[in-house]
Amino acid sequence: MTTQTTATKTVAAPAPNTPSGLIGIPAHLGRALATGGSALAVVSTFLAWTWTAAFPGDLTFYGYPGGLQVLVLVGGALATLFCLASYGVKGLGWLTPAGADAAVKYAVLGTFATAWYTVVSISVELGGVVNLEPGGYVVAAATLTALIGALALPFERPEPDPIDPEANGWEQFTHDAAHTMAVLRAAFASGSPRPVRTLPSYAEILIIVAVLAVALIVFTYGIGTEYDELFVGFLITAGFGFGALNRSGLIAHASQISARHQNITVCGAFIAAALFPFTQTDDQYATLGVYILIFATVALGLNIVVGLAGLLDLGYVAFLGVGAYAAALVSGSPSSPFGVHFPFWAAVLVGAIASLVFGVLIGAPTLRLRGDYLAIVTLGFGEIFRIAVNNTDGTSGPDITNGSNGIASIPDLNILGFDLGVAHDIGGFTIGRFANYFFLMLLITAVVVLVFRRSGDSRIGRAWVAIREDETAALAMGINGFRVKLVAFAVGATLAGLAGTVQAHVTYTVTPEQYLFAGTTPPNSAFLLAAVVLGGMGTIAGPLIGAALLFLIPNKLQFLGDYQLLAFGLALVLLMRFRPEGLIPNRRRQLEFHEEADAPTVLSKTGA
Repeated sequence: MTTQTTATKTVAAPAPNTPSGLIGIPAHLGRALATGGSALAVVSTFLAWTWTAAFPGDLTFYGYPGGLQVLVLVGGALATLFCLASYGVKGLGWLTPAGADAAVKYAVLGTFATAWYTVVSISVELGGVVNLEPGGYVVAAATLTALIGALALPFERPEPDPIDPEANGWEQFTHDAAHTMAVLRAAFASGSPRPVRTLPSYAEILIIVAVLAVALIVFTYGIGTEYDELFVGFLITAGFGFGALNRSGLIAHASQISARHQNITVCGAFIAAALFPFTQTDDQYATLGVYILIFATVALGLNIVVGLAGLLDLGYVAFLGVGAYAAALVSGSPSSPFGVHFPFWAAVLVGAIASLVFGVLIGAPTLRLRGDYLAIVTLGFGEIFRIAVNNTDGTSGPDITNGSNGIASIPDLNILGFDLGVAHDIGGFTIGRFANYFFLMLLITAVVVLVFRRSGDSRIGRAWVAIREDETAALAMGINGFRVKLVAFAVGATLAGLAGTVQAHVTYTVTPEQYLFAGTTPPNSAFLLAAVVLGGMGTIAGPLIGAALLFLIPNKLQFLGDYQLLAFGLALVLLMRFRPEGLIPNRRRQLEFHEEADAPTVLSKTGA
């Protein structure tokens, strides 16, 4: 007897690593939704979003975006460009050297967040969604559609880690949560950008100029936001926009091009900064500009101590105070017991030398300590300085600093007949008092940047990096650790004192309360250290950008009242969790925190 068998038909299982999106719709449909939704969001900005001008920005006009509509327009246009590049549209390939999908997700998410923040704010402030005009409904639906489409774009899902079969409920939950976070990270991850091809020198210089021009426009817009809702929307758009540009690989390409022309990039950055006062109609925002430069210059000096030499200094703001008090005492203030009025160059030397002396005096007996012990000693020095100047009032001690009243009525600087305290007309532009000090502080910042670059690339700079990485190994190789650390301490203190001499004249008054370890407004030691860590330790641009953000954001978030520091601290915690190496890290620190990153082909002397 013959038995006939029939092969059983089996359905092929999908490959375990088949790319798929977070939302289960076809990839081609998701891409179409993201593109169409982003384009429709751009169109909606030319419609009215509300019927009344009571909402800030007056979003009642047709054909003329205003206020938060401009931010949605920028975000939507960026998302649309990335979506078109993902289709392989000719002429847009340069936008996505690292791939388009991750950039699309960031750009669409930022546009969605800004648009829905605006719609919700209108509804809450004006009393319900009935206050929305058709444009408000259109932008809400368009950005939601685009977000759904973007989240459907495929990506490589990571395999879950094995789990113990006998794991309890909590262990199972933490395992699933960790895998979910890994999937989310993979969904927004991008590939390595392709190498940027070598262009003619003039073309690369034009690209650098364009990047600096965009940076100046963004900074000017952010610092000039006139109401709270607009600044919050600016933060959302700028944050997600930077993330989209970074995921697309454009930031990496711009960094490679600027690295080929470092001197031109640095000079161009200072020229762009010098143009800032000319973009303002009054002296209001130049005030923020000069304070940001003072804070950034001191942070860059601290970066030598912390970023290059690896010395944790928690009392660094005291050196700023030493320079400010020394300059105030010899600048002709009626509160000064010395009764002398030195010219600017002499006052600068006095402030810098005084900070240098204090740096050496404090560093010599303490720099043999390491780690937490050194941090505690420097923290004590900062408090000792504040208490000392508070007590030298003629009652508790000698009459030098006028105690808690400080040294007041510090006269404005007069350099070669140019009075920085009065407005001047330059090329049809009126340059006010704070703009004058902005230019002076910009010059001092350039000096500090020059010192940082030269010292970082010198023999002493390489010794600082060796001490930072492994002090024991550096000592074994013959490096005089104590001398090297003392030089770093002295140089950092001198640069802080240099900035303090200008701060004394800008603020008219120096008091002990300006130089605390921690406070609600910078500069103080905690904010200075945060600026270095946030921006990127061991780099030049990192502390400058970190200081600008740490000064500008609290100034603009004053409407939060008692919750200001809570929101600010939460933002710092999230940033340190997801980008611990800082906003602009050097390559070595980036590899320390992200082992899966590609190793650099070349490291500079300071690891940058």
